[in-house]
Amino acid sequence: MSSQPLVFKAVVGASDPLLVCDFLAAKTPLSKIKLKRAIDFGAVWQRPPKRKAYRVRRATRRLNPGDEVALYYDEQILQQPLLTAHCLRRFKRYSVWYKPAGVLSEGTRFGDRGALLRQAEQLLGPRQRVHLVHRLDRETDGLMLIAHDREAAAQLSALFQNRQVRKRYEVVVRGYMGAPKHRGAVTAALDGKPAVTDYEVVGYDRDVDTSVVAAEPKTGRFHQIRRHFDMIGHPVLGDPRYGSGNKNSEGMHLTATALEFWCPFSRQQMAFELIEKSALKVFMTDRPSTP
Repeated sequence: MSSQPLVFKAVVGASDPLLVCDFLAAKTPLSKIKLKRAIDFGAVWQRPPKRKAYRVRRATRRLNPGDEVALYYDEQILQQPLLTAHCLRRFKRYSVWYKPAGVLSEGTRFGDRGALLRQAEQLLGPRQRVHLVHRLDRETDGLMLIAHDREAAAQLSALFQNRQVRKRYEVVVRGYMGAPKHRGAVTAALDGKPAVTDYEVVGYDRDVDTSVVAAEPKTGRFHQIRRHFDMIGHPVLGDPRYGSGNKNSEGMHLTATALEFWCPFSRQQMAFELIEKSALKVFMTDRPSTP
């Protein structure tokens, strides 16, 4: 069978098998073993008439005549290794996570197994709702927040949208950007809109001609840090999309290392700093710090 992705949609008829795995086995060239794996990965959807589609989680899920069943099968996605995210700190309304590079923030139509949101759902248990607050690019690792209810998700998302969250990243870029402690800013507009990225040089490795930089985006443009450093001739090491001469076998070196915001629930200033993949520093103050 071809390794090309397979997209299949069909409406269940009165004489069709009414278990989802049996239905797909009768309608597609895939074996039941592959179909069960696809279901486990979240690649199968069911949509009753006049309702929204939702992922099917069990091969024995019962169908009803008139339901639409959709399968989004991609062998390459199903063969990708599962990378484990870490819950670094759990609060009542949200939790703080480390997302590894290579992990999606949330799933796609072709599945959600291994995505951060799905891992949070499985780790926190079926009684704990989880909601995405913000995103990191697949290639970027670092800190993310997961909300535990819709209201918390809305309030935390508003902080990000209104630029009330201070975000810091550790970036390894190609070339010499100055001596340690040197500070600067990239102010080039992106997509016709103002964009500002402050940075401070942390170190320089002469042997491989790379600089380590602490970056703080003041605006939230698409791929802002990656595009800004590429525009000034210092692309992010390992960036698969921007820059030249910056290939790296270890992947992209862009890590979200710190989040700071005024918590709408505890009324405290919260500051989270990533120490390593499984360690977090937490600072809480009763009043927000002066901007």
